[in-house]
Amino acid sequence: MSIPNAFIQDLIARADVVEVVGRHVQLKKGGANLLGLCPFHSEKSPSFTVSPSKQFYHCFGCGKNGNAIGFLMDYLGLSFVEAVEDLAQQMGMQVPKEQRSPLDEMRAAQRKEQHSHLTSLLEKAAKAYQEQLKGSPKAIQYLEKRGLTGKIAHRFGLGFAPSGWRFLANVVPDYAAPELVECGLVVVPSEDDQKARLTGSDSPTPVTQTAPLGEKRYDRFRDRIMFPIRNVKGEVIGFGGRVFGDEKPKYLNSPETPVFHKGQELYGLYEARVAIREQGYLLVTEGYMDVVALAQWGFANAVATLGTACTPDHTRKMFRSTDKVVFAFDGDGAGRRAARKALEATLALMSDTRSAHFLFLPAEHDPDSFIREHGPEAFEQMVHNAVPLSRFVLDCAADQADLTTTEGRALMASQAEPLWSALQDSAFKRQMLTEIAQKVGLGVAELSDLWSLHAAAQRDRQQRSSYANPMPDYPEAADTGAQNYSFTHQGGDASRLLGMRQKSQWTQGTNGRWHKQSVVVQPPMRQRPISRQDNALRLIMGNATLWDTLSQDAHDMLCALPYPHGTVFTWLDVQHHDKGPQPWSVLQLAIQEEPWVDVMGQLMQDPSHFDTPENDLESELRDTLLRLELEQLGARTKTLAADAEKQPELRQSLAHVNQRMAAIKIQLSQIVRN
Repeated sequence: MSIPNAFIQDLIARADVVEVVGRHVQLKKGGANLLGLCPFHSEKSPSFTVSPSKQFYHCFGCGKNGNAIGFLMDYLGLSFVEAVEDLAQQMGMQVPKEQRSPLDEMRAAQRKEQHSHLTSLLEKAAKAYQEQLKGSPKAIQYLEKRGLTGKIAHRFGLGFAPSGWRFLANVVPDYAAPELVECGLVVVPSEDDQKARLTGSDSPTPVTQTAPLGEKRYDRFRDRIMFPIRNVKGEVIGFGGRVFGDEKPKYLNSPETPVFHKGQELYGLYEARVAIREQGYLLVTEGYMDVVALAQWGFANAVATLGTACTPDHTRKMFRSTDKVVFAFDGDGAGRRAARKALEATLALMSDTRSAHFLFLPAEHDPDSFIREHGPEAFEQMVHNAVPLSRFVLDCAADQADLTTTEGRALMASQAEPLWSALQDSAFKRQMLTEIAQKVGLGVAELSDLWSLHAAAQRDRQQRSSYANPMPDYPEAADTGAQNYSFTHQGGDASRLLGMRQKSQWTQGTNGRWHKQSVVVQPPMRQRPISRQDNALRLIMGNATLWDTLSQDAHDMLCALPYPHGTVFTWLDVQHHDKGPQPWSVLQLAIQEEPWVDVMGQLMQDPSHFDTPENDLESELRDTLLRLELEQLGARTKTLAADAEKQPELRQSLAHVNQRMAAIKIQLSQIVRN
C-alpha cells in the first residue's frame, strides 16, 4: 500500500507527539521539553525527552529518536503503514488509498479480506484450544511437570487440541469451508492416500495416525499442547503442536499459508517486544518450550525459530527489534551446525553498532532443561560468557585446521575468506581482517591481495564461461588482437589507496590464441552531489539493498530529514517493507506520480556510481551518515548549551551529546586512515 506523502505530512502536522508518547510513557515538564524514563532501554534517571515545539522525541541514553509515527513503529513494533493507519485512526482521519486500476483495487481488497478471514479463524481456534486446556488434567499435569504456571500459559495463549478427529467442527460454523484447509487447521487426504488406505498398501504421504476410512477431512492438530504463533501485530497466524510423549513428529507446525511463512516468523517476538527493550538484547532459541520456560524464569526476551534453520529474514527481523542478539544453542553437533547456519545468516547484517553472540550449552541440555536444573543465575552467566561473533568466525574458519602447520594455516585462510567477504564494509570488518591475518601468519595487505586475486580469478572464469567461444584457462601469447574483453577487479594496497583499479585485458589473435595484459587505471571522477542528504539519497535509491545494512536509528534519522529527503526516505521504507529491495530502474517508474519526482530525476542523472563496488558504496554511505549525524548533533549542542544555563538538568544530556560527537570523530578519523 502506497500512502500519499501529502497525507503523511498532514497527519504528522495534526498529531501531537506529546499526546502519542504520553499514552505509553509518564512525562513531566522539564523546561521547554518533557522528560521521562526511556521506554526502549532500562534507566534510573530520565534521558528521554519529547519536544512539543519540534514534535520530536529523543533519548540521549540509547539514541532512539523520531516523530509520532516513528514512536509507534519502535514501541509497538508496527510497520510504517500500520503505524500510519494506527495514528490516523487516533486522529479520526481516513487513510487515502493510492490511485490504482480497478483490477489492482479488487486484488488488494481480496488479499486484505483473505488475511482478515484466515487470522479470524485461527484466533477462534486458539481460544477453543485454550478452553480445552482448562478442562484437561493430562495437559495441565504435563505443563506443571515442565515447571510452567497458569499465568505464563495464559500469557502465551497455550492450549490443548483434543484427540478427536473433528474437534473444530464444533468450533467453526462451516467445517467444510475451504479456508480451514487454506489456513492449515484442517487436512484433506489426497486421492492417493485414500486409495492406499482402501488397498492396505503404504500411503504415499506418511502420517503418524491415519484418518478413519471415509473421512473427507480432519483436524491437523490432535492430542497436542498448542502454541499459537503471532505476528508483530498480535494476530494468530499459525500453530505449533507438541506431543506428550516421544511420538513423532514431536513438534508439528502449521504448513505454509497465505498468512504464515515459517522462514520469516519468530515465535514469541510479539510477547517479548517489551522485555527486549528493557533488557537490551534478544535471546534466540530453537524451540517453543525454551521460549516459554525462559520467560517463566525471568528471560522474557527470548524468541525461537520455527523448526527451521535461522534465515536472513529471521535475523533481519531480529535486528529491527534490537542491535544486540544472543543465539542459544545446544552444545551437541546439531547445535553447532545450527549455530553455523545462524552465523551465515547474520554476517551480512553486521555493522559497527550491532553485535551477535553465540551461547553453547552442555551437550545434554537445552535452555529449558538447563535453567530448570541450574537456575536463572547460572543461565545468566552463560549469556554473559557467550562467544562474540568475531571469535566464532575464527573458530569456524579454523575448523579441522592445524595452525601449527603451513597447510593448516592455508586451510584456515581459505575457510575464512567467504565468511569475511559476507561482512559489509565497516571498522568491524577491517578489524576482522587483521585478526584473521594474524592467525594465518600473513600480513593484512598480503591476505587482502590474496583474496582480491581469488575473487578476480573467479569473476574471470565466470565471464569466460559465458562466451560462446570461451577462452582457455591458460591462454598463451597471441598475435595482434581482433577481439577485446576487459575484466575489472580490486587491485593491491597502493592502487586501492589511490582509488585505482587493475584492468585485466584479454586479446584474441588471428591464430585463436589469447594474451592477457594487466594495466592500472584510475576511474573517471564524478561530480559529488550538493549535500550529504543528497549523497545518502543517491546511494540508497540507486542501491536499495543498502537500506537493510543500516540500523533503525539511521532509518529514523533519514526519515526525519526535512522535505524532500525525509519524505523520499519514508516512501522508500514503505516500498522496502512491502516489496523488498528494488533496483533503481523499478523505483524510477514507481515515483513518476510523486511530487518530488523532478528532484530525484536531477539527483540520479549521473548513474556512474551504480557501478561502484558494493563495499565502496557501503563505506561511502557510512561516512556520509556519520558526518550528517555529527552535523545534527553540533546544532543540538548549541541549543542544549543555551537551555542548560537555565535548566541544569540538561547538562547531562549535553554531556551525552558531546560524548557521541567525540565517538563519531574517532570513527571518521579511522575511516580516513584506512
